[in-house]
Order: sequence, then structure tokens, then C-alpha cells
Amino acid sequence: MEPTAGLMALDAALEKMLASLSPLTDAETLPLSQCFGRILARDISSPIDVPGFDNSAMDGYAVRLADLTPEKPLPVAGKAFAGQPFSGEWPAGSVIRIMTGAPVPAGCEAVVMQEEAQIVDDGVLIRATVRAGQNIRLRGEDIAKNAVVFKAGQKMSVAQVPVLASLGVAEVEVVRRLRVAVFSTGDELRLPGEPLDEGQIYDTNRLAVQLMLEQLGCEVINLGIIRDDPAALRQAFIEADRQADVVISSGGVSVGEADYTKTLLEELGEISFWKLAIKPGKPFAFGRLPNSWFCGLPGNPVSAALTFYQLVQPLLLKLSGAQPVAPLRMKVRAAGRFKKSPGRLDFQRGVLRNGEDGQPEVVTTGHQGSHIFSSFSQGNCFVVLERERGNVEPGEWVTVECFNHLFGG
Repeated sequence: MEPTAGLMALDAALEKMLASLSPLTDAETLPLSQCFGRILARDISSPIDVPGFDNSAMDGYAVRLADLTPEKPLPVAGKAFAGQPFSGEWPAGSVIRIMTGAPVPAGCEAVVMQEEAQIVDDGVLIRATVRAGQNIRLRGEDIAKNAVVFKAGQKMSVAQVPVLASLGVAEVEVVRRLRVAVFSTGDELRLPGEPLDEGQIYDTNRLAVQLMLEQLGCEVINLGIIRDDPAALRQAFIEADRQADVVISSGGVSVGEADYTKTLLEELGEISFWKLAIKPGKPFAFGRLPNSWFCGLPGNPVSAALTFYQLVQPLLLKLSGAQPVAPLRMKVRAAGRFKKSPGRLDFQRGVLRNGEDGQPEVVTTGHQGSHIFSSFSQGNCFVVLERERGNVEPGEWVTVECFNHLFGG
């Protein structure tokens, strides 16, 4: 069993973080076409009824129930189309040919679909049983005038924006984008394309964090790689705090690392350095700088991505005013063995798939080292293994959390 003294549970860390935050109140008004992916700053009420008039749900015939007599054809007195309603006089004992979406004529009690009507020499013969109100969409049936359509905190997606367009809404008040400054620390880091000397590695964490921030709709301030130098680090933190709502660094939060991050942060703000009871991702820092919030991610690539996903993502969503969404988790059978030592909540990467019996099952992506970032591209879910759990054998039940859009889910 791993030593667990002094380790903070993930739920406790997340609760402590979120309790200290208040959502942004700054808002801006944008044209509807520019609101995709943005968070509503205010409730939106419908200015109109939807539909705005009683209309036909089918191509067919508008009828009055009193006119219907078995085996008696009814003449067609006119036609009604979407955008071209029937406006003439509707004689008794007749029907109106009507198309889907067309306003029903005054006095119409039902619409008979054309498949239930037979065209004969003298008009139309209705053979089916007709119920009052059938195939008629009533005014305000979808959305009533003045009803709240979307609440503040709703993210505008393909499911929401067209609804607002159908209401005639041209502008929307949304929360301004979060400004997030991000940088990596370490003399060993190099940019992709540069040659590597002995002991050097490419900086992948900052790119991964930037991409996830962009997926979350943040405005990213990329400050690059900061060398392990007190003056350079101090200037980077001061500049990041001046520009951003949130500052995220990668590296320099592990106990015993040869850097100056911890000393500088404690001098500049109020920062807590936590050892989390999760794997990967034990070292994490959170706190307040003079003008911004700070999150310090571990240096290992998988640890950085995991702590961003499980801790920073909900932090950013709360700051942006988004409605909270609990991660979707479910129990499935393990189709292979998962190696684990008791002591920390383990987020292994797995592949959720359909088994031969048609039921969902999960297998590992392979080696789970905190440097194996390819496990995210190979997998589609986290296999969430409880803190005190040991090895998992095939056939046992495990909890999986499907990747969301940050990892292409």
C-alpha cells in the first residue's frame, strides 16, 4: 500500500477550490451568430409564442367534425400552405387541403392526414376515425410568450442557438471570456522543432493546456517557457497576474524540486500546495494572486492533463458562470486486468467498447505511467479505481468516466 499520510482527497480539494470562487459578472452583448460556445449572462424569456399560430402537423385535410359523414365525399373548398393561409369563406360540408406548417383555417377542429383520405370524383372520402384536435399544433405549445427559455449559465450550442433564432432574438448577453495565462517552467524544456541536448524534453504540457483552454472558450495568454531563474519567474507571475483572471503554470509544484516557484508564490499571494490522493497527479497548487486565481499543475504530462481535467476544468466553468455538470460515470465489467496499489484514487486510461455479448466493457490502454501521454489518444475514458482498491481482475465491476470534448469525447 502506498503511504497516504497528509494526502487530500480529490473531492475535498475540489470542494475547497469551488467554495472560494465567485463567477464573473462582466458581460457583453453579441450578435446571435457570434454566441456559439458562450455562456449566458442573463435568463432569456421568449418574446413570442412558438408556434405563433395553430398550424397543421401533417399534409392532409382540415375538417370540421360536424361535416364528417361515413361514406359521404366532401368537396375541397380551398388550399392552405405554409406562408399562404386559406383566407376565403369555408362553406359547410367541405374540407380544406392543408400542408404541414400552414395555419389552420378558422373553425378547423382536426387535420386528417392525406394517407387516411381517399380522393374520389366528388371530392375527398374520409374513412378513418377523427378525433378533435388531432394533427394540430397549438399556438404556444412549444414555447409560451414570456416563458424562460434558457437560464443564465447555459452554454450556447447547436441545441440552443437555433431556438433563439426561432424566437427572433438577434442579440444575446453573454459572460465575457475568461482570460487565462499559461506558462511552463524548467530549464530542461524545449519547443518542438528544436534539437534536444542530453536531459532535455519537449514542452507538451503547455500545448495540451492551451488546447483544453480553447475548448472551454477561454482567451489564452501564452507566456511560453520560463527558465528556472528567480527574476524571470517573478516577472512571469507578475505579468500573468496583471493580464489574466486565472494563471496556470506547469511544473515546479513537487516537493524537493530545484526551483523557486513555491517561494515566489507564497511571497506574491496566498497559495496552498497540496498532495492529492490521486494517481496520476499528486502534486497540485491552488490559491490567490493579487488579481487572479492560480493553479499549479504537476510537470509530468499525464499528471498535468489529469489535474486540469478533474480540478481546473470545473474551476474555470464556475468562474465563467456555467451551470455545473457532474461527470457522467457508470459501472461496467473489466475485460482485462488493471494493476493498482491501494492508497490513491486512480484515474487509469481505458477503452470502453461493446463486448461479444453486446454489453459494455472496458480494457486498459496499456502502460499507465505519468509520462505516457499517448494513453489519452488511445483511450476514450478514465477507469476510476477507488482509493483503497487493489488490482482488478477480468470480470470485476469498475467505474468508467467517458472523456468529454477536451479529449475528443
